[in-house]
Amino acid sequence: MRRSEINALIDDAITLPHDHNVRLPPFAYWSPAEWATKGAECDEIRHCKLGWDITDFGSGEFDKVGLVVFTVRNGHHQRAPYNQKPYAEKILVIQENQHTPMHHHVRKSEDIICKSGGNLLIRLFNRADNGKLADSEVQVSLDGVRHRVQAGHTFRLRPGDSITLTPYLYHEFWAEDGTGTAIVGEVSSVNDDDDDNAFYAKVGRFPRIEEDVPVTHKLCTEY
Repeated sequence: MRRSEINALIDDAITLPHDHNVRLPPFAYWSPAEWATKGAECDEIRHCKLGWDITDFGSGEFDKVGLVVFTVRNGHHQRAPYNQKPYAEKILVIQENQHTPMHHHVRKSEDIICKSGGNLLIRLFNRADNGKLADSEVQVSLDGVRHRVQAGHTFRLRPGDSITLTPYLYHEFWAEDGTGTAIVGEVSSVNDDDDDNAFYAKVGRFPRIEEDVPVTHKLCTEY
């Protein structure tokens, strides 16, 4: 991805939540110059990878396969004292028909909450013993109500709806065509994008960046 594209996506991702009366924490807005003044008091942001995370999953086609993430809070599985925080929260900005590829987590459980904007479509499979997509009934909770559906079922989450995803439950999601960009919340156990994601097809989780313009906002991997 080009740095100019990443800068523009972050600018848009700041503006869109504001339009829906959602405000981000102070570090969402810090420039590289401001980051240069920050010392050890900000190590939680650095070590727990809080902040901006933009990826096209190695597709080279961000509008079709990509995601904008802002991690608001997170713990750490090993590093003290952050291992005392067992939870995480993210904001996801998802364009119409923009897919996050099929994957599951090994440790993380998460609630995916469609907050505002467009509808979120999410497709589910159990994980088979060989790591493939199982052709078995999926049991899942939506807003505290248990559902039993066939393998590959796609749920539609409208603003206010949520779904609980447990470890080894394969899922992919995108904003529904014609409904607008979706602002989605994620509340979960500790998030670890280095070791806890199992994608069905090989992807690049963090992008290679072409530095065509200066950085305006650092990504969570760049502190």
